[in-house]
Amino acid sequence: MLSRKGIIPEDYLLTRLAEDVLQPKFKCKQGKARFVAKNGACNVAHTNIREQGRFLQDVFTTLVDLKWLHTLIIFTMSFLCSWLLFGMIWWLVAFAHGDLDQREDGFVPCVTDIRSFSSAFLFSIEVQVTIGFGGRMITEECVSAIIILIVQNIVGLVINAIMLGCIFMKTAQANRRAETLIFSKHAVICVRNNKLCFMIRIGDLRKSMIISATVRMQVVKRTTTEEGEMVPLDQIDIHMDNPVGTNGIFLVSPLIISHVIDKASPLYELSPNDLQYQDVEVIVVLEGVVETTGITTQARTSYVSEEILWGQRFVPTVSEEDGMYAVDYSKFGNTVKVPTPCCSAKKLDEAGGIARFKLNEGVTLRASVRRRRATAVVRRSRMESQ
Repeated sequence: MLSRKGIIPEDYLLTRLAEDVLQPKFKCKQGKARFVAKNGACNVAHTNIREQGRFLQDVFTTLVDLKWLHTLIIFTMSFLCSWLLFGMIWWLVAFAHGDLDQREDGFVPCVTDIRSFSSAFLFSIEVQVTIGFGGRMITEECVSAIIILIVQNIVGLVINAIMLGCIFMKTAQANRRAETLIFSKHAVICVRNNKLCFMIRIGDLRKSMIISATVRMQVVKRTTTEEGEMVPLDQIDIHMDNPVGTNGIFLVSPLIISHVIDKASPLYELSPNDLQYQDVEVIVVLEGVVETTGITTQARTSYVSEEILWGQRFVPTVSEEDGMYAVDYSKFGNTVKVPTPCCSAKKLDEAGGIARFKLNEGVTLRASVRRRRATAVVRRSRMESQ
């Protein structure tokens, strides 16, 4: 795990990690639960599940989903219980054949050197883990002992396959790779390419790439259908304008993912004032295949209305130094204010669009420049007169 100081900047969020304590805390309004946390955890509690037996139908996935403590306890108990069970069986075989009694010369036992339950337990361990210290061995005297030996070997192989596979899957889970997939702490809304856009920044701290990386966005809000049905968590997909022009992204350096707020966008009627009163949550999902392991990984985060900055854009992080491109992650979450209409995209279209806004903004800027020049001329004339 990376350190929070020095290596990791304080202006962005690492998935699966808590937010930096120095950053301002954004709290949702009372009565509004966050659907997805900033670290990607889903804030959903499953209650009143009657058919609990369905989890036992897929034992392997259930074991992988368990906590590490529970998995290690099951791992230990599975081997210990199998050793005790077959130890008891070997002791019963020896007891039934008379191996525990005083033996006369020429007596052939089922298993040599079994005199108590402790020796039978040790022989059970030797059989299942194929240690074979040489002091105890099975003979051809008892057919039942040969059958038990075969059964215990098969059971031991099954337990090894399940438990070792479970441990491997838990250590190679894709969410560990998602620790180094990062999202900007804030989302921004500003004008880009003459269109009002919703933008976030994503990045990858590792040199090993995420193959076929894709980004999806959804707006989660409470809606009401035309029939009057209230949908508490209506998940609405929003179209992504990826910088490479395709569904996949080439995540070598930090990228700004934008969504054009047009008539088909669920944010079309959203204004800066609406961000203060409406409960809007934008969920971002980054998926891809880990280059080194070939396992699909997924990183998630969300932005509530308090975390959406209106009229700001991200500063550049990539520069060219000594014939190569350098990424400054200290600027990953930095934003600057830019001229942006203080109205929704719908009202902006009704008022004439971005062209009219830029025209008005340009007149204002030219007037301010003229005033500055006039002030400078007056100051120079006063200084010359003195």
